[in-house]
Amino acid sequence: MAIRLLRGVLNGLKWLLCAVGGVALILGAMIATPLERPPEMRSVLDSAKGIDWSTLPPLERFQARDGTWIGYRHYGPNGPETGRGAIFIHGSSGSSGTVNHALTHAIAARGVETWALDVRGHGGSGTRGDIGYVGQLEDDLIDFVAHVRKSAPDLPLTLIGHSAGAGFSLCVAATPIMQDMFVRTVLLAPYLGYDAPTNRPSNGGWVSADIPRFLGLTALRKLGIDCCAQLPVLAFAVPVNSAKYLTSTYSDRLMRNFATRGYRLDLPATTRPITIIAGADDEMMISDKYAEAVQAIKPSVDVKIIDGVNHMGLVTNPKAISVIAEDVATRGAGQS
Repeated sequence: MAIRLLRGVLNGLKWLLCAVGGVALILGAMIATPLERPPEMRSVLDSAKGIDWSTLPPLERFQARDGTWIGYRHYGPNGPETGRGAIFIHGSSGSSGTVNHALTHAIAARGVETWALDVRGHGGSGTRGDIGYVGQLEDDLIDFVAHVRKSAPDLPLTLIGHSAGAGFSLCVAATPIMQDMFVRTVLLAPYLGYDAPTNRPSNGGWVSADIPRFLGLTALRKLGIDCCAQLPVLAFAVPVNSAKYLTSTYSDRLMRNFATRGYRLDLPATTRPITIIAGADDEMMISDKYAEAVQAIKPSVDVKIIDGVNHMGLVTNPKAISVIAEDVATRGAGQS
């Protein structure tokens, strides 16, 4: 009897040691593989040329539910008011004060009251490159809409997202507690998830991922160990001297939150009109695959491709800006 008991204890100890060893190997692999920033992407740097920064509104802040101050910029409607509003979500590494100002300013010039948010982990919101937990960005957006509603209680709002911000906007549009906050969603060159046919490898050189670290963190979560999610897993091809304006890396939890859960999962759950607008010359995404990919799942999604426009050109090129601003100004009051 004692021998059997001893064998059972030793066997259990053996498996415990194996588990501890496995966790140690995973942690070692995560620490041993450094995250390397990809070379500066010229098309992103060039997109800032020619923008009139004199019209950039000052950064304002509101307090999220956890007490953190979140930054945003408010563009009052300029010209005849349309009775419409818009909230803009920037792309990866950006903020409310980067090149998307050209687009948000133009939308307001069409008479649409517009707010551009600094997503937590970017710009003037929280800790650069990190958040507290997956789901916090949704909580922040709910709090921000409540803040907007203090001054605009009945204004129909369109949610606009660019690139990674468009992926997050798709997730928002699919979330029951949030989808009725917006009358429609406009996705600009959306990142539709890691397995989407619209992705170019490494997003055309824009992003570098620490795959061993990502896989290690995934394995730990499957073992019920939720640790180390603050470690950086993505690096972006931003200029070396751009830290004042751009976020160069994402933690694991920010990467997982600032994205769609997967377009095959999120699209069927949406209940309001969705429009996708992309540039034919996009160097990060394969634009001509958007229609086939999304309409196979949800045929009602409207897809527009603008000739002669690349990824950042969607928010800086006058041709693209005109198309998008007109779309938001004329289709944002509940009509499809």
